[in-house]
Amino acid sequence: MKKIRDKIEDQVIHLERRWNALPSGRQRLFTKLFFAGYAVLTVLVVISIWISTADKQNTMFIGHISAISDQPAAKETAKATVKSTVKKTNP
Repeated sequence: MKKIRDKIEDQVIHLERRWNALPSGRQRLFTKLFFAGYAVLTVLVVISIWISTADKQNTMFIGHISAISDQPAAKETAKATVKSTVKKTNP
């Protein structure tokens, strides 16, 4: 685990040095581009959610979950079947 942490730390230091080696104008340009990309992605996600929730056909069904309560009964039935099969095969 320590090797992985050291490797990650070395990579971060390397990237920090490369970033600091860039001229400040280039750093500002990259920062503006990354922010613009983030803003566009955020707007697209918000629009997508807005469109999907604005649909009148978008309804939620809430009902009783029966599959969870049926599982223990199914397991007990399977155990009983296995036990009866074992009893039948043993003389």
